[in-house]
Formats: sequence, structure tokens, C-alpha cells
Amino acid sequence: MNADVNAWPSAVVEAEGHLVDSQLLARIFDKVVERAARFEVQRFDLGRTNDEPSSLTLKVAAPDEASLTQLVEDLIPLGCRVAGREQDVGTEPAPQDGCAPDDFYSTTNHRTYVRRLGTWIDVERQRMDAVIVLENDRAACRKLRDVRAGDAIVCGVAGIRVVPESRERDRLGFAFMTNDISSERRVEITAEKVAGMLKSCKDAGGRVAFVAGPVVVHTGGVEYFSHLVRRGYVDVLLAGNALAVHDVEFALFGTSLGISLSAGSAVERGHQHHMRAINAINRAGGIRPAVEQQLLRSGIMYECVTHGVEYVLAGSIRDDGPLRDTVMNLNEAQDRYAAALTGVRMVVMLSSMLHSIGVGNMLPSWVRVVCVDINPAVVTKLADRGSAQTVGVVTDVGLFLHHLARHLP
Repeated sequence: MNADVNAWPSAVVEAEGHLVDSQLLARIFDKVVERAARFEVQRFDLGRTNDEPSSLTLKVAAPDEASLTQLVEDLIPLGCRVAGREQDVGTEPAPQDGCAPDDFYSTTNHRTYVRRLGTWIDVERQRMDAVIVLENDRAACRKLRDVRAGDAIVCGVAGIRVVPESRERDRLGFAFMTNDISSERRVEITAEKVAGMLKSCKDAGGRVAFVAGPVVVHTGGVEYFSHLVRRGYVDVLLAGNALAVHDVEFALFGTSLGISLSAGSAVERGHQHHMRAINAINRAGGIRPAVEQQLLRSGIMYECVTHGVEYVLAGSIRDDGPLRDTVMNLNEAQDRYAAALTGVRMVVMLSSMLHSIGVGNMLPSWVRVVCVDINPAVVTKLADRGSAQTVGVVTDVGLFLHHLARHLP
């Protein structure tokens, strides 16, 4: 550092974990450079085995105190903590319902701890883009809309410790997929790897959620997805109105958006089928009554009802009908999605960009995520939104489900 830089305000931060293979070390250095600051590595101990963590002590300097504060705040989500500054977390009361103090700490999806009366406590219900509320010596994430006047909201970054999730070291031969997002991989091999993940999750007693768009029906994936339901690999189904509508249309008329899935061609008056499907289900009282009345006797929704799979259909402004089962209140739909994801250890997302991103925002970083879409931009957007644990599979979702079902007999 030159003379001017030596006069800059500085701080010493520490980090520990699998800093190299999780690419945290590079991201820490990049963040310092991005903020036009300077760094000096005071100590770095590289883990000597697969299981041994690395540790870093880094001095950072910025042109002024405000810039230094901002830099430190940016480094906290990357697993850094200010050295020698062990102090309790600071809180301020929420000024009114649905609002937090200006300096509130906005959460990441990584495991987070706050220091309270000299003790580090785990933050519950971890998710990104939330606030942390302290109540009765417990800390929990809370959506901004759920904040109530007077709540003790964590502010600043003092007394906060974030532990980014470490990447698994190819336990299932799967790490070759985590390096980039590409269509240049054999679908059979990719599906086999995902099947291994599903088996491992279920063998460990974990719950699996699927997020699915109507493309599952359009591409001929209904029977393959139904097979997964029957074999017990689907604990939760999260979707929109369209998936259920087109699934029911296929079950009742053999078409999806008026196209015969057996012949691949439009049928006469087929454009009416999805509306007739909605009408039939609503007249029966909903999807479950339609199954009970034997009106609906096949398809994804039929299998979910028959095998006790929890499902939530979240509506949107573009929905036809909608089905009686579709939750059209946005806040209620978000809450029901979040509740359904409790305890889920793995999520498979199938060609549904908005629902996938929405679910990604609700998940902590230790939940494994596989996103399958023919459009690589969907997977990129999901990762860019903060769901860095996402593995991208760029392929036709119907083809993927076909191979996945083959590996889960």
C-alpha cells in the first residue's frame, strides 16, 4: 500500500470453512476490488484434507469510514466476521406494521447465527430477503409484510455470523454438473445422477418437493411424473393453475392445449378442452371431489390425491378459470408454499421459471436444488437470484422425466 492507502480506515476480518472449493476466497477478494478497496492477507491456512477447513485473516481498507462499513457489510454474507469485535447483535423496534428500521439486516439463504447475551443462537426459518426478529431469546426470519410494530428487528452487522454452505465433493459423481450450465451433457447420465440424489434423500428420511410447469404435460411427461408419485419420490408438488388444468385436460380429453399428445396434431374444437376441463372439475367441487367421484381417474393430480401427496396451486393474473383448488390470494399462496417446504431436503424444478424463482427465494442454502429447463436463461436467473446451490440441467423436461423414471423403477 502507498502512503495515501495506509491512511485509509481499515478493519480485520476472519473467515473459516471450505473457502477454496466453494469459491468463497475468490468472491471475498472480488468484493474488495469491486468496492475500490484494498486487502492484505495477514494469514491463510489451507485445509490439508477433504474434511479440514481453511482459515483466513484479511485486513481490508477503504477510502472512508462509510465505504469501509459498506464493504464489511458485503463480506458478512460471504462468511466473514470482524476480528476481535465479539459483541451482541443490535436491535431496533419496528416503527409500524410491515416496516422495519432503515438499518435492518436483510438476510441471505445461508445458515445464520446472532449473538445474544454472549451466546450465539441459530436463526430459525432461514430464507433470503427477510428480516431477523428477536423474541424470547429466539431469533427467526420474518417476511417484511409480517413485521408488526414494536418487533425487535436486528440491525447492522455486528453480532451476526453467516456460514455459507460448502459444496459437496462429488459424493454422487455429480460435481461435473455444478461448474456451468450447459446442454452438452447426456440426459441419461444426468438423470441417473439426479435419481441417485433422490434415492439418497429418501433413504435418509428426507422430504422431496417438485416444482412443475405445464410443459411437463405438453412434452409427454405425465406418465413418468405419475410414476415418481406412485414410487414415493414426490412429497410435495408446487405449481400453478396451468399444470393442473392441462393435466386434467389430458386425463379427460387426451389433449394439452387442444393438441392430441398421441397424434401430435390439433383436434377439432380442441381449443375448448381446457375450459371444459376446468368446468368439469369445478362442477365436481374441486380436484379431490372429482377423484372421489371417479370423474378424474388418471394423471398427475389424480396420483397426488390417491397417494396423499401435498400440493399447492398458486394462481396468477393470466389464469383461466381458475380451478377451485387454485389459491388466487398471493400472500396466502406464498405462505402455503413456505409451509409446504418445511423440512424439505431436495427440490426438483421442472420448466417453471416464476414458480422456481419464487421457491428458490424461500429455501435455505443447504436444500439441494435441481432445475430442469430447455432454456438455460431460466437456470441462470435462478442462480443469479441467490440460489447458488442450484444444479442446472438444460434439456427437454419430458425426455428428462422419461430417463429419470427409468432409473427409479
